[in-house]
Amino acid sequence: MQKKKVAIIGATGLAGQQFLASLARHPGFEVAALAASARSAGKCYREAITHESGSLQWFCPEPLSPALADLPVQEARTFDARTVDLVFAAVESDAARELEPIYARTTPVVSTASAFRDEPDVPIFIPGVNLEHDGLIAVQKARRGWQGFITPIPNCTVTGLAITLKPLQDAFGIQSVLMTSLQACSGAGRSPGVIGLDIIDNVIPYIPKEEEKVQREAQKILGRLEGDHIVPANWAVSATCTRVPVLEGHTEAVNVSLERSASLADVKSVLAEFGRNFISRRLPSSPSRLIQVTDEPFRPQPRRDRDTEDGMVTTVGRLRVDPVLSNGIKYVLVSHNTKMGAAKGAILVAEHLVDRGLI
Repeated sequence: MQKKKVAIIGATGLAGQQFLASLARHPGFEVAALAASARSAGKCYREAITHESGSLQWFCPEPLSPALADLPVQEARTFDARTVDLVFAAVESDAARELEPIYARTTPVVSTASAFRDEPDVPIFIPGVNLEHDGLIAVQKARRGWQGFITPIPNCTVTGLAITLKPLQDAFGIQSVLMTSLQACSGAGRSPGVIGLDIIDNVIPYIPKEEEKVQREAQKILGRLEGDHIVPANWAVSATCTRVPVLEGHTEAVNVSLERSASLADVKSVLAEFGRNFISRRLPSSPSRLIQVTDEPFRPQPRRDRDTEDGMVTTVGRLRVDPVLSNGIKYVLVSHNTKMGAAKGAILVAEHLVDRGLI
């Protein structure tokens, strides 16, 4: 089967680099175009990410593909999306609000930005969790008169949370959720606000707009599609989000009040078995399981668990009864915020959409 031609918008930023690293040898997608700001346009990619000191500003652990390094960088505002089959957008929210609808007039857009997550006709996909929401794509295209569409992935803090809540919701029902996150510095990109002197020997107890995103997006993702809209999940989420001096991998302490009583053995079983139908499709970026459950009392840990199956598995541990909440359980999870929670998760969503004939 011929590869789909894809463009990466915001290619010089950290999120864009993660797309380049993940797509370098992809069996179904060919990186055919790169775009960024006017400052980078007209240069080859290697030149565009080279500092005036001569230092290559490539921040992924994977090496930069020589073939991709030689590609020219176009200006994002004038990029013609008709030249590709799919656009991966990795730009800040304000730029996404302007650019993504222009591309979506002709071409599907899978985005890491938050700009359109709250739109009622825009699905927020997590692989294996709510892919049945893809029925909303036809609604979006019809309402907006587009040939393409926009679908963002969620805030990276939501990803591991929703992956672990989905099997609990399906098996036992949920009354409420309490979550406290300890989020890696990479979740802030390389933007100001998380400089070394702030984060070393410290915990930052506030991440602007993060808690509201977690609460709102989790309810939408785990809601149900009814006709032309999503009915959000009717249980409440209370989140406290913090930044900690960890490079990669978000850790979250989660307390869940279930609608029906469940033993820890039953909870462990539904978590470990979750996503089998999705996994059986063998999409190129799919892990062999969505959730790994560990009985080790000192796990999960970001340094030891974030890279399981190249960052595409959410690890759950410290599964216990919560004596305060009704039918309460509690656990700790680790989710890779720049793999499943960012570029690789977006690529896996795109693989699903191709498999379903929507791209």
